[in-house]
Amino acid sequence: MTVSPASHLQDHVAIVTGAGSGIGRATAIALARAGARVLGVGRRAEALRRTAAHHPGITALPADITSAGAPQAVIEAATDRWGRLDVLVNNAGATAVMPLADTDAARVADLLALNVTAPSLLAHAALPHLRAGRGTIINISSTYGHCPLPGAAHYAATKAALEQLTRSWALELATDGIRVNALAPGPTESEALTAAGLPDGVVEQIKQDEAARIPLGRRGTPEEVAAWIVHLAGPAAAWITGQILTIDGGLELTSG
Repeated sequence: MTVSPASHLQDHVAIVTGAGSGIGRATAIALARAGARVLGVGRRAEALRRTAAHHPGITALPADITSAGAPQAVIEAATDRWGRLDVLVNNAGATAVMPLADTDAARVADLLALNVTAPSLLAHAALPHLRAGRGTIINISSTYGHCPLPGAAHYAATKAALEQLTRSWALELATDGIRVNALAPGPTESEALTAAGLPDGVVEQIKQDEAARIPLGRRGTPEEVAAWIVHLAGPAAAWITGQILTIDGGLELTSG
């Protein structure tokens, strides 16, 4: 039977963290349009409601994935509702402008908790279900997971950690039929810079500077990244694991 691209994830169940905006919202919508039943997870209930309003296949779950017991509860929310889990998209993350001179332990710990520990615990909790259905984990890294980022080294380090987890889990879980890959977007239109506490004027200047450094001349869109996440989740990517796919308009070519 030929499956149309519009429904190649029919009856699959996916969890997307950070689904209230940006790449997470676009991914939840794209997965639902491909036929999946999607649990969109995030801290902001109203933002998740707006995401869920885009497609009836999306269910919102407000949750702080860094809180004790939250990763297990998130996985159980999906499996109790739909009886399976096929795709875990570890998208939630934080950006922090933090030069070494301004580094403090609390901010480093917060970055690690959200960008490294929470995805690890979600994957741990999801593992029995992913084994049962030979599912997939897709981690969202960044160009700066493998390129230097002066002034935000700890953010870059958390993404480098996520990329190494991706490669290691891919080898560890291959015998279970579980594929693990990562997307590494470059600067993408989202609320991340504003969420990092930067003033509007600074955010706009950063966006202009980033666009000027990207060989293709612009920042990316969440939908462009989401399309590749859906591709990696689907049957056409069944022989791809342990890969870090960079989607950044050529930015990494200028950062070596």
